[in-house]
Amino acid sequence: MASVRFTVTPTKAEDLPGLSDTSPDISSRSTARVRFGSRESVNRSDPLSEGSGGLTTTATAGGGADTPDYSNVDQGDGNSKISSVYINNTHGVDDDDFYDRNLALFEEEMDTRPKVSSLLNRLANYTNLTQGAKEHEEAESIGEKKKTSKSPQMGTFMGVYLPCLQNIFGVILFLRLTWVVGSAGVLQGLCIVFICCCCTMLTAISMSAIATNGVVPAGGSYFMISRSLGPEFGGAVGLCFYLGTTFAGAMYILGAIEILLMYIAPDAAIFKAKGLEGEGAALLNNMRVYGSICLLLMCLLVFVGVKYVNKLASIFLACVIVSIISIYIGALVSAFKPPNFPVCMLGNRTINGHDLMDHNCAKTILLSIKEPVEKDNNFTFTSENVTVGPTLDPGHVAVVVEKTTYIWSQFCQSAELNASCDDYFMNNNFTKIEGIPGLASGIISENLWSSYLSKGDVVEKASLSSSHAAHPASTQQPYVFADITTSFTLLVGIFFPSVTGIMAGSNRSGDLKDAQRSIPIGTILAILTTSIVYLSSVVLFGACIDGVVLRDKFGDSVKGNLVVGILAWPTPWVIVVGSFFSTCGAGLQSLTGAPRLLQAIAKDNIIPFLRVFGHGKANGEPTWALLLTALIAELGILIASLDLVAPILTMFFLMCYLFVNLACALQTLLRTPNWRPRFSYYHWTLSFLGMTICLALMFISSWYYAIVAMVIAGMIYKYIEYHGAEKEWGDGIRGLSLSAARYALLRLEEGPPHTKNWRPQLLVLLKLDEDAHVKSPRLLTFASQLKAGKGLTIVGTVVSGNFLQSYGEALAAEQTLKHLMDKERVKGFCQCIVAQKPREGISHMIQSSGLGGMKPNTVVMGWPHAWRQSEDPQSWKTFINTVRVTTAAHLALLVPKNISLFPSNSEPCTEGYIDVWWIVHDGGMLMLLPFLLRQHKVWRKCGMRIFTVAQMEDNSIQMKKDLATFLYHLRIEAEVEVVEMHDSDISAYTYERTLMMEQRSQMLRQMRLSKSDRDREAQLVKDRNSMLRLTSIGSDDDDDTDGGERDRVASSGAGSSEHHRRVQMTWTKEKTSQYRATHSGCSTPEGFRDMLSIRPDHSNVRRMHTAVKLNEVIVNKSHDARVVLLNMPGPPRNTEGDENYMEFLEVLTEGLERVLLVRGGGSEVITIYS
Repeated sequence: MASVRFTVTPTKAEDLPGLSDTSPDISSRSTARVRFGSRESVNRSDPLSEGSGGLTTTATAGGGADTPDYSNVDQGDGNSKISSVYINNTHGVDDDDFYDRNLALFEEEMDTRPKVSSLLNRLANYTNLTQGAKEHEEAESIGEKKKTSKSPQMGTFMGVYLPCLQNIFGVILFLRLTWVVGSAGVLQGLCIVFICCCCTMLTAISMSAIATNGVVPAGGSYFMISRSLGPEFGGAVGLCFYLGTTFAGAMYILGAIEILLMYIAPDAAIFKAKGLEGEGAALLNNMRVYGSICLLLMCLLVFVGVKYVNKLASIFLACVIVSIISIYIGALVSAFKPPNFPVCMLGNRTINGHDLMDHNCAKTILLSIKEPVEKDNNFTFTSENVTVGPTLDPGHVAVVVEKTTYIWSQFCQSAELNASCDDYFMNNNFTKIEGIPGLASGIISENLWSSYLSKGDVVEKASLSSSHAAHPASTQQPYVFADITTSFTLLVGIFFPSVTGIMAGSNRSGDLKDAQRSIPIGTILAILTTSIVYLSSVVLFGACIDGVVLRDKFGDSVKGNLVVGILAWPTPWVIVVGSFFSTCGAGLQSLTGAPRLLQAIAKDNIIPFLRVFGHGKANGEPTWALLLTALIAELGILIASLDLVAPILTMFFLMCYLFVNLACALQTLLRTPNWRPRFSYYHWTLSFLGMTICLALMFISSWYYAIVAMVIAGMIYKYIEYHGAEKEWGDGIRGLSLSAARYALLRLEEGPPHTKNWRPQLLVLLKLDEDAHVKSPRLLTFASQLKAGKGLTIVGTVVSGNFLQSYGEALAAEQTLKHLMDKERVKGFCQCIVAQKPREGISHMIQSSGLGGMKPNTVVMGWPHAWRQSEDPQSWKTFINTVRVTTAAHLALLVPKNISLFPSNSEPCTEGYIDVWWIVHDGGMLMLLPFLLRQHKVWRKCGMRIFTVAQMEDNSIQMKKDLATFLYHLRIEAEVEVVEMHDSDISAYTYERTLMMEQRSQMLRQMRLSKSDRDREAQLVKDRNSMLRLTSIGSDDDDDTDGGERDRVASSGAGSSEHHRRVQMTWTKEKTSQYRATHSGCSTPEGFRDMLSIRPDHSNVRRMHTAVKLNEVIVNKSHDARVVLLNMPGPPRNTEGDENYMEFLEVLTEGLERVLLVRGGGSEVITIYS
């Protein structure tokens, strides 16, 4: 049995030269290189493995084996981590050992693609990173050593459920929920809570689907939205979420200060109130001062270290739970033993408990003075609204005196009994009611319905009788007044922040043992728990507490006690202290989370001006982001009113939740292949319902705040779109665009476009020089002016060569075109085709450009300059071939001549005319193009003149009228002129031009033919047995180099031609001399003499006559025009007249600075009908 040798060499990644220790492919811990070989390869063993303390284990045929020492092999999870040996082969590893023998078939692929085992090994090391996210792979390889991170151990309860509870329960529950219930009533209060909880529950379902569709790193909701909806939406919503979290921090601080100044230490107020009018202002100023101090202390604590904040979090959560439990116990106890918190009422109006200085809820008191014999004075006080008869003690002399109470002086001008008093005060009596009648009292029947108040209204109890004949209450009187106008919509905005905080679990996904299981369960359970608490609290408050106390926001009627506190058991201080610490904790959490969110946005580099906030301390703490967060939170604190700050953060949170729902709905509807969430209890209808509720709540709570929030998000969106870094995150908006484009393209395919919908879809053909620079960039400028930034534009070029060898050149050419398009601000696509010959490439491009109904219908190409002087006829032959191809494809053709003289986008024409010479009808292109050009700022101030040509038999006056009527129906303003072309004899100049043209063509053909002969002789020397194909005199010399089979025209000495016949010859000495004698006679001096004696062709003379006459007329009328648009005549059917065609066009446009030759595509492009 053959022995097998295993060589195990422990090495470290940093020991390998040329490999940095930060490479993402190699772990920094010890790895092992393993080689497999047979006994025959013993002498070829790696010398490094023998000299580095490696271990050799040999299994022999007898079964004996040395016991190996595995102490140096890192076993990890039971599988040794083996690094990829093919990363660097500088250590003498032989080629046959370089790859696994079992995968030799895939050796070439493994140069660029890792084995599955290597891939899985790399992915296993990405504990908290998104799999396949390029940014994180790059970040991992930037100069920092990879630290070994502890495997996350947090479960559902500690990692998701409790953090969500802590973030959801907050200041609103303790400070405002009773007031919400009192104002809205139990039924509408339940409705408010239910809507808000539905909103967060539906958002949590959508969030769970997104969070379980892959790993969510730091950034939480921002990461989810940005990767689902793209950088623009992600940045906009991420910043909205950041602002919401920052304002939440301000709201919690304001809540803590309100508890401190109202219920814990009222004497700590710096600003004292002067009368009821100044009370509100003094309170706001105190909130600003103490809030700013509190914010500074909290920011210092966050700056010093987040670990302290995290340690305090559990204490703050315990405070919240204890407070809530005490409310439930207090509510149950109130059914048997209601706490004693009397409320003083005048008629049905509530009296401020702070103004009962002598604790007498009465107008007057009867003071019984008992005078015994020893003159010892005993006083007995009896509080009554009316005077009652005295009870006389026979052993004493009793004197009964009626005294006014302190509250009397608040309603009357003096403390005397005969003083003039307020009418309402005189007509109504004082009564005392229980502030907390208890669970069994049936008070809930009074609290079922809403009781909304306007600012300055007195808090009243409807079930008590009163005389309303008096004028409205004055703010100087000791009533409990409403400090803000309440409505259902306002209460929604104020309550909603108490259900936010559902993202706390997804933000900690990196610390969870199984995030994809924990996030949905923990978040949904936390929302269910808080929803039950809120809904039951609404019912309990309505069933236990009197309505006037519920509507008393600051507890003035119960002598300044916290309204929730008076219900709590055993003492109100449980709630007061608990709520103070819980709001402080929530504020700290917000000030900790907001800077990290901003840092995540800044590090994504999608908003350039936020880049500075991505930096922080050495340990990664976001110092600059914390500073900005503190400044924004200070703005919230300067607002100073909890009721005004709450709707602001409601907007930002609702917008964030709206986009979470939108992201989930989009991904579900688009059926993206990557959309495979583990959480399966979602549906797009639920996401759309959640999105609708979010949008409705935004406008319900505050429509103007909603508009402001949307404008802010829209501005950020547009800023990222125009100035942000381009990111491809595989987002849903890109998928939506693809689906919409597919749908639109399929709709366009249903039939040809109507004339009314026709617009030029341009294919701009550009030529590149040897350095890959565009020869005529002004051609693209003209295209942008014609399109005015709208419609389809494809910019194309052809690279000569073989695609396999010229792929890099094609990419470079494409980049050049893209840069030019960006510079000229042309919206469109670029296409680069590699072909052996330019004319073939252009033909392929014209045939294949576009998709479905979005195919180009107009080709724009440049005029071949200096075509007469060019030795190489390819430029103008390619031009004529392109004209033929566009005609065959029924495409319109635009050829700007002297394109370098056309104005750039920064050179608007202040005056002048666009002249149109309408000679033949081309579907209306000549009418439409000036109209489109004048939409652009460059041509906007130019007038439009239309010239048409009348023959002798035409009625020029009637033509002018008809043309004016036609333009009127087309809604095009232009001057009209009819030019008469009289029959005239062909001038000597015309005859001479024609003769020169034909002589030049003949000479070029002879020169080209002699060159062709020389090339063939050279080819004979190289290979006498080559197969050649003879071509006609007028064919393209370059066509012979292709080597493929083509149809040719073979010409004989007599001039007769046989089309589509290939002539194949085996060249011998005799045939060579015979061919030379037949075909090279034209290059002799006698041949040139023959050429000089030729007479011009009659048809050519007639064409030249037309060109000369038209040119004379056009130059005469349009010499001062900014641009002249002219019908472009078609090329001749016979290819032998190509040079003549170029000459005709040259003569036609002589003497004109800027000419646009237009050739219609054969279809109507303009109509008089609506």
